[in-house]
Amino acid sequence: MANRRSGITRRDFLQKTAVVAAAAALMPPGLSKEEAAQGFVSIFDGRSLRGWKGSTDGYVAENGVLVCKPKGGGNLFTVKAYGDFVFRFEFKLEPGGNNGVSVRGHEIQILDDDAPKHANLKPCQYHGSIYCCVPAKRGHTKPPGQWNTEEIRCQGSHWRVTVNDVVIVDVDLTTVPGQEALAKRTRGPLGFRGHGTRVEFRNLRVKEL
Repeated sequence: MANRRSGITRRDFLQKTAVVAAAAALMPPGLSKEEAAQGFVSIFDGRSLRGWKGSTDGYVAENGVLVCKPKGGGNLFTVKAYGDFVFRFEFKLEPGGNNGVSVRGHEIQILDDDAPKHANLKPCQYHGSIYCCVPAKRGHTKPPGQWNTEEIRCQGSHWRVTVNDVVIVDVDLTTVPGQEALAKRTRGPLGFRGHGTRVEFRNLRVKEL
């Protein structure tokens, strides 16, 4: 039966609804239409470790989430290498959780900063720090069990880390004494460096610059 005001039949409405639903189903996990238009692509399909290499036994896909197994982990890398990029993702820690993002062969810390066992670390070992190179501003992660957003932007020797919409690292590595070699690195896979605790990741997307 047609809608007299719009002229749209129920059949037309159902067909259009089906097209919209199909389009949404084809959109990779965590990737909005706006981000796709900006050039972001998903690097995790939510169902498998296709496109990843390394410690594939230490991680598992669970209901759209990439999980670093407790008593598992290790180094998991993308098959593809990246030069300049913006990497966006979400993460959730268990109490005492510890992992890291591999960027050009170096680690950016993922950590439950407030765990008692982490009370005496160096400033450059807390969450978001370029590990043992550049300390991050603290106090911007959510408690264990809650999802956090993070963005890592690398362009040349300029690295910036944003957590929950707060910039916690913004540095040109050429200005950091002793980090000349790291500043010269221009390319490498992305990845995670698990340390034996359960850490969950979702909505992994990258834009190459």
